[in-house]
Amino acid sequence: MSDLTVGLIQSTQFWEDKQENFAHYETTFLNHLTENQVDLLLFPEMFNTGFSMNANSLAETMQGESIQWLTNWAKKLNCHIGASLIIEENSSFYNRLVIVSPKGLETWYNKRHLFRMASENQHFTPGAERVIYELKGWKLMLQICYDLRFPVFSRNQTINNQKEYDALIYVANWPEKRSYVWKNLLQARAIENQTYCLGVNRVGADGNGNNYLGDTMVIDPWGNIITHQNTPTENLLITTLQRKVMDDILINFPAFLDAD
Repeated sequence: MSDLTVGLIQSTQFWEDKQENFAHYETTFLNHLTENQVDLLLFPEMFNTGFSMNANSLAETMQGESIQWLTNWAKKLNCHIGASLIIEENSSFYNRLVIVSPKGLETWYNKRHLFRMASENQHFTPGAERVIYELKGWKLMLQICYDLRFPVFSRNQTINNQKEYDALIYVANWPEKRSYVWKNLLQARAIENQTYCLGVNRVGADGNGNNYLGDTMVIDPWGNIITHQNTPTENLLITTLQRKVMDDILINFPAFLDAD
């Protein structure tokens, strides 16, 4: 397993305006990236609309314009891209995190824990499956926002004396008023699972008047914060997940072998 270079996009989002969001991402971030600069590029939750409950009007199919847009950029940059969006399937709506590559759709994860305080559970269908995707030898567990509060669902299982995954990914619209919770739980998930933990969050204000500070972060398996955008400004954070750090904790502090 080689090192994995990840780009995390901390951006504002334009409320329920897909074309404006596409244009902004291109102008502010994507046009400044070069081919092969990153292995994986991550957007915040509901990257093309903001955290809207207007599923009937905003939902797309898996063949829709947003996944096509993501795939086109994956081809241009020769990387994988992860983003969540509203998908309609079999008469149900999902907050779905997709991973695309230059070849097209690779995998997806439906948000398991729907944020009832914003009535997400009244508009969307919860997912049931944990999804772990392998990229360059790295096993990545896909999660969305409110999932962060539920450690049992994300628990790193020990299988044949090996950890189930190497990195946790949370794409989010996590508001300012609970930013303390966001930062502390990301660090806790990294420590308890002995894994890298990546949290990608937005900035600005949404159509419901919620403000967002970003606090996009990458934490290593020891709990060290290695990347943190601690100002509420747009930025593209590029960091490398190191194989030697994973090897170090596996060899020198294999607490996962004593997990319940």
